[in-house]
Amino acid sequence: MEILIVAVTLACSVLALLFAVILACRVMKFSEGTDLMKRISLSIRRGANAFLKRQYKIVLIFFGVMFALLGVMAIFGLLNPFTPFAFISGGFFSALSGFIGMKIATASNARTANACREGLNKGLRVAFSAGSVMGFTVVGLGLLDISLWFLILKFGFGLQPSEITGAMLTFGMGASSMALFARVGGGIFTKAADVGADLVGKVEAGIPEDDPRNPAVIADNVGDNVGDVAGMGADLYESYVGSVVSACALGVTAFANIRAMALPMLLAAVGVICSILGTFLVRTKEGATQKQLLRALSRGTNFSAILIALAAFPLVYFVLGKEYWPVYFAVLAGLIAGVLIGQATEYFTSDSYKPTRNLAATSETGTATIVIGGLSVGMLSTLLPVIIVSVCVLVAYFVSGGATSVSRGLYGIALAAVGMLSTLGITLATDAYGPVADNAGGIAEMAGLEKEVRERTDALDSLGNTTAATGKGFAIGSAALTALALMASYIDKVKTIDGGAESISNLSITNPTVLVGLFIGACLPFVFAALTMNSVGRAAQSVVKEVRRQFKEITGLMEGKAEADYASCVDLCTKASLREMILPTVVAIAVPVIVGIILGCTGVVGMLAGATASGFLMAVFMSNSGGAWDNAKKYIESGTHGGKGSDCHKSAVVGDTVGDPFKDTAGPSINILIKLLSMVSIVFAAIVVNFSIL
Repeated sequence: MEILIVAVTLACSVLALLFAVILACRVMKFSEGTDLMKRISLSIRRGANAFLKRQYKIVLIFFGVMFALLGVMAIFGLLNPFTPFAFISGGFFSALSGFIGMKIATASNARTANACREGLNKGLRVAFSAGSVMGFTVVGLGLLDISLWFLILKFGFGLQPSEITGAMLTFGMGASSMALFARVGGGIFTKAADVGADLVGKVEAGIPEDDPRNPAVIADNVGDNVGDVAGMGADLYESYVGSVVSACALGVTAFANIRAMALPMLLAAVGVICSILGTFLVRTKEGATQKQLLRALSRGTNFSAILIALAAFPLVYFVLGKEYWPVYFAVLAGLIAGVLIGQATEYFTSDSYKPTRNLAATSETGTATIVIGGLSVGMLSTLLPVIIVSVCVLVAYFVSGGATSVSRGLYGIALAAVGMLSTLGITLATDAYGPVADNAGGIAEMAGLEKEVRERTDALDSLGNTTAATGKGFAIGSAALTALALMASYIDKVKTIDGGAESISNLSITNPTVLVGLFIGACLPFVFAALTMNSVGRAAQSVVKEVRRQFKEITGLMEGKAEADYASCVDLCTKASLREMILPTVVAIAVPVIVGIILGCTGVVGMLAGATASGFLMAVFMSNSGGAWDNAKKYIESGTHGGKGSDCHKSAVVGDTVGDPFKDTAGPSINILIKLLSMVSIVFAAIVVNFSIL
């Protein structure tokens, strides 16, 4: 059985990576277009590379310090000796996922713009292929990481399944840490540039989006790649690996055999094949409407979901055993929940539906009303995801035998998360495609391409806004399920430590340490969001001042007779984002340890529960508000409510500017926060058990 698990998982990881290479080669065969398009693309590529190079230097220091700390703890017997190396492994593969995705995205932006000169479908295929490289790189590296650790620990050191999963759980902390650096740092960069470019360019100067006269326009395009591609890749790598490993760990506890550990890995492996098949169905026709473009992407993702739904039953039946076949419905519940969350997000953020169209209409009465309306849309949009995830949790728990065995019920919840993420290859492709299309639109504007080309890139960009919002909703939903599974893994971990069972025996809500931990945890996403929002605000202020300075001091810039100093804005965003990303990351890592030392293990469980509940709501609210504001602006730009340059448009730009850090910095970072809190708690569980005050 062990050989079969490794063989299938490793084979599918190689298949995913080979498919990513084939797609990358296909994309690179397309022309980048004119010399000007090539120069613009090169500037974006250089800016993104410079940012990541400087970011990775800071991250390297952090990982070096953490490796030393974990190594000392391992020497004193407080940690598994494999933990420091697993931490480095998780961080490395998470960073590599984002880096590869960013490289192909910056290489395909001009190619997408040039392909749109020939037709909408060709532009969609290039952008989607680039996004698919990111999607299949993430799942390929994720399965490769899991396979290698299984090989090393099982066949190299002869560890038992419970010991293997215990060691493998800890590389999630490295992946989560890297993901948080990438999401927060990249998110601050992209939104500082975006806010600065919009406020001074669109609102004050009245020039179009992506106008080459705007000094922040290159920084804005760089930000799309470092935040929405590199950051997102690291984020979803961590979600993917975390869900599979936590399900493996809970399976060993619930069933005490290798089969329960095998099932999540095999589900993820088969999901790769289903995702590859789904990519071949993504195509559209010339002049397609927004709904038709959405249908083109949905056709591929829904086909993949149906395939894995069909394949999951025989996997559960033959791997877990025929007596446990109802566990299949836990996987199915996760799959359906993922699709429904995507549709709910699409409804509240796409300009094809009433919420966003009504939001655009509020611009008729000014900026204040569109800001109020966007907040309302975001708050209301939390209801459906909460209902969907709640039903999913209940179904997964009880069909897996939760009524008679709590551990088996929790295993079912973890399998639901694996089911939701099993087709991540194609789901992430539809998300990563968005920044490529956005960059293509910017290049088309700056290179002065034909009007119909910009119309095509705008159509792809608007679709990308919706798929990005849908992808964030999907990521947040999977994060909630994964966080619940990790919380259960934390409790199991504590029970294996000497004296741990007694320290976690009373998890009643009436226990004051649980209650206090609950309040602290519920507060954390608000504090974290405030830190990241303030960081975007401070960084954006410096960009606004720089853009204003250049408009004032560079003679002939506004007349198009002089070139803006793009490099200074890129450098400003880089310095500000790298400086500002440190505090939120430190808070996420330090708080679980501090709470544990003061309140003990029960306080940590309360904190994890509070952070998961409030973080899920906060992330959905912020992401959907931002998505609705963005598409309301796009809807007005299409010609409604006065179109571009009207007072309604200016109000919508301000609303979109408010929503930028909501949807691209604070919101998506919170889903990493709630998982990182669990990972840190698991790694430092022995410290809490042995040295807690209460």
